[in-house]
Amino acid sequence: MKLLDEILEHNTGFVEKEEYIQYQTTKFPDKKLVVLSCMDTRLMDLLPKAMNLKHGDMKIVKNAGAIVSHPFGSIMRSILVAVFELNADEVLVVGHHDCGMGKINPEGIREKMEARGVTKETIDDLKYAGIDVKGFLKGFDSVEESVRESVDMIANHPLMPDGVPVHGLVIDPHTGKLDLVVNGYE
Repeated sequence: MKLLDEILEHNTGFVEKEEYIQYQTTKFPDKKLVVLSCMDTRLMDLLPKAMNLKHGDMKIVKNAGAIVSHPFGSIMRSILVAVFELNADEVLVVGHHDCGMGKINPEGIREKMEARGVTKETIDDLKYAGIDVKGFLKGFDSVEESVRESVDMIANHPLMPDGVPVHGLVIDPHTGKLDLVVNGYE
């Protein structure tokens, strides 16, 4: 059975048994918090537990590395929507140690792209559209510095209202220990 078929089969029983009831909440986060976190699977359950947050307490935005790479990209848009439409009063950027985006090799990704059928010509032609593929795929050397940069971009965004604290943390994906990088109240 293919993965999609397994998912749909499970979903049929999930709905019939009304298992969704335990997950019902409103679209507004109870703790008025929006969290930008990495998409790392180790953080799915660990991060909320380590922060004493439960289902419905926060809006969570995930991407590779918890990076705001463009001030007008989809990550920043999601954060702004959470603040203006979903009543989030604080923003928290949470990076993590042992992140795949740390010291990522853009050339290695390019090789994997080509191995899976993306032609060298297609990748090279992106420069004519103003896309620097190497820069687009760039990671970071320091998770703490990456968190600081994302916090700075959010806190100083021209559409972010004054008075919204933007914090930065780094979590250990093995223990859940949180280290403060930026205190947005200061």
